[in-house]
Amino acid sequence: MALIIILVIIALVALYAIGTYNRLVRGKNQIEEAGAAVDSELKKRYDLIPNLVETVKGYAKHEQGTLEAVIAARNSALGATSIEEKDKASSQVSGALKNLFALAESYPDLKANTSFLDLQKQLSAIEQDLNQARKYYNAVVKQMNNMVEVFPSNLVASLAHYQKQPYMQIEEEARKRVEVKF
Repeated sequence: MALIIILVIIALVALYAIGTYNRLVRGKNQIEEAGAAVDSELKKRYDLIPNLVETVKGYAKHEQGTLEAVIAARNSALGATSIEEKDKASSQVSGALKNLFALAESYPDLKANTSFLDLQKQLSAIEQDLNQARKYYNAVVKQMNNMVEVFPSNLVASLAHYQKQPYMQIEEEARKRVEVKF
């Protein structure tokens, strides 16, 4: 009788470990899928930037430094490999794009240009999709991190060498306090 109880306990522990391991694998796959969705949105964003720069270039020829900074930030972002590098590069691109749009404010003809307006709309839509992809990524990472850190699933996670995953952060520009002046 004692042998049967021990075998049942071992079977239950084994089933729990197998189930937990399978959930960890599904979580890892979801993180990879979410990361790919973020990469896809970032690629759309980075592909749009040269068109935006070319449109602005025709109106603001003497603003070469700003245009070069946008392209340099884009090129740097394309070379990023880890989530942390991609997140940092995305932040740099956002800052460069803000400078580009601030530059566009100085040129009324550019602001009225239909190509520029269309590119701005496309970029805005991509930014919204990118934010949704980041939210999904962070939600999936939260689920995985909970499994990796919460007892008893953390025992299986540590045996299988699963580690806590990093979240995508908001850009530094978005963290700054907005001052409203009248």
